[in-house]
Amino acid sequence: MKNIIRLDNVVKTYVIGEDVQVHAVRGISLEVKKGEFMALVGPSGCGKSTLMNLIGALDIPTEGRIFLENRDIAKMSESALAHVRGRKIGFIFQQFNLITNLDALGNVMLPMIFQGIPEQKRKARATKLLHLVGLGDRMNHKPNELSGGQQQRVAIARSLANNPDMILADEPTGNLDSKSGKQIMELLGELHFKQGKTIVMVTHDLHLVDYAHRVIHLKDGLILKERTISKNHHHRR
Repeated sequence: MKNIIRLDNVVKTYVIGEDVQVHAVRGISLEVKKGEFMALVGPSGCGKSTLMNLIGALDIPTEGRIFLENRDIAKMSESALAHVRGRKIGFIFQQFNLITNLDALGNVMLPMIFQGIPEQKRKARATKLLHLVGLGDRMNHKPNELSGGQQQRVAIARSLANNPDMILADEPTGNLDSKSGKQIMELLGELHFKQGKTIVMVTHDLHLVDYAHRVIHLKDGLILKERTISKNHHHRR
C-alpha cells in the first residue's frame, strides 16, 4: 500500500516566552498508508494534536522531514501547501468549526469555492454528501438549529467536499453525548470501510480505538507502542 504521508524523525519544539522550550514531538517516524484507519491516543499533553497538525501539513517540523505523497512539505510554497491541503486532506474538529450564518448546504459547499468548483457542481455534491451523512432533510438549517451530533455530521460532509485522500479527525466525539458519539464513529467507520477513506483520528478516549485498525500510543511526544487490530474483530459490529 502506498503511503500518503511519511514522517522521518520529526521534532516539534515550541518556544514560549523568552527561553521556555516545549518539546511537543520528540523524534517520531511514522507512515500513514492509503486506506488505513489510524488512531493516535494518549493523555492530554502527549503531543497528539501537534502530531495531527504535522500530519495535516498545518505545521512544519522543527527538525526531521515530512513527505506528502513523496514531496517534502518544507520545500513547498505556502500556496502549493494550501492547495494540497485543500485537495488531499479533510479536517474534522472537536468544535465543529461551522460558519454560523451559513446553512448546512452552504457550510459543505465552502471548501469547494476555494478550489474553484462551479456553483452547480458545488451544490450537487454538497447535497449528495449531506444525504450520505443522513442530513438530507436538514440542508437549509443553520448550525444553531442542529444538535451537536448533526453539526458534526455537517462537518464530516464538509471534510469530504473535495474528495480528499485522507480525513483527519481531532477528538471528533469530544463535544458529543455517548449516543451521538457512537453514531459519528459508525459514520467514520462506514466512510473508511465502504469508501476506502484513509482516516487518522486523535483521541484520548480508549473506547473509540476499536474502530481503528492501527493504534499509536503516544507519551511525552514519543511513540510508546503501536498495535494493529485484526480486521475480523472489526466488522463484527
